[in-house]
Amino acid sequence: MTQAIDKPLAGIRVLDLTRLLPGPVATMHLADMGAEVIKIEDPDIGDYARTMGRVRHEVSQFFVAVNRGKRFVQLDLKNEDQRKQFLDMVETADVVVESFRPGVMDKLGVGWNILKQRNPKLVMCAISGYGQDGPFALRAGHDINYIGYAGMLEQNVGPDGTPALGNLQVGDLLGGSQAAVQGILAALLGVKMGGPGRFVDVSMTDTVFAHNIMPLVAVNNFGKTAEPGRDLLTGGVPCYNVYRTSDNRFMAVGALELKFWETCCDVLGRPDLKQKHWAFGQQVGGEDAMAVKAELDAIFATRTMEAWAGIFNTSDCCVSPILRTDEAIAHPLFMERHAVVHATHATEGDYFATGPVPRFIG
Repeated sequence: MTQAIDKPLAGIRVLDLTRLLPGPVATMHLADMGAEVIKIEDPDIGDYARTMGRVRHEVSQFFVAVNRGKRFVQLDLKNEDQRKQFLDMVETADVVVESFRPGVMDKLGVGWNILKQRNPKLVMCAISGYGQDGPFALRAGHDINYIGYAGMLEQNVGPDGTPALGNLQVGDLLGGSQAAVQGILAALLGVKMGGPGRFVDVSMTDTVFAHNIMPLVAVNNFGKTAEPGRDLLTGGVPCYNVYRTSDNRFMAVGALELKFWETCCDVLGRPDLKQKHWAFGQQVGGEDAMAVKAELDAIFATRTMEAWAGIFNTSDCCVSPILRTDEAIAHPLFMERHAVVHATHATEGDYFATGPVPRFIG
């Protein structure tokens, strides 16, 4: 039974100086876990996300999506009096998060050396594209640049071999948001254990590179990365691939383990393909693998996505429909776990919001 408990970060105060996507998502996660997050914006421009995309009334849905659960304050850190107000706030804060280029906080008179004197237990997290030092520290960049340098984008290709841009910002959200939350929580734990405050340097590019595991494995095994779209998890085997259906939708086959592949073959009425699996030495990205994929292409093209989803619904073999976001919103998977909720914004009205993750059960 789930019992009502205080959220684990209740009592933690966060000063959020970030804009756009990585920092605001990080501090939103902290707010979801119970932290008091005070978002501090420049009085003139504020967070650029406020006006990115369609604005119904006052702010965009982008801004709404990544800033729930926060309190908003306007401060001009170039103004001496307002800078002093910020420094006073730092004395009672646990965390400061910023996403300026390296050196900007120092120029504003609110850099780490000043803040830690005001509050020796403070955790300060700086999210940047390329880290606080190194040859690219002062370079501008966006998600596409970070994942490009890290070797991730080269492996993510479309049918013609051109790198494809997914609509999940891996550099911003894995490299920035999640790494920042991880670093902040570790530093807060260190403080709780009696240690000093810490400066957390998050490079979005470094973090994507550190998580680009499979291409690194290929380099260690073969001296080079796999051909794009032909590695074990990027299209090089029929048991882990994407298949077009008769209604121009798609099914995701994730039957990576032999037991799942065998069940998948039974459901498809092709038990003769059970031995056509990488576990039996089928070359990843090789001729046999691509020939079997072509056979499955033809099979999946005979029915609609909905029909295939119904056929595989009771079979334990990791085969599922590829949904649009509007379909995912209404799917029982997310509805019943309250992973999507109906919410109301003070100025923008009703909207769909994601639920907090992770969940804490006591």
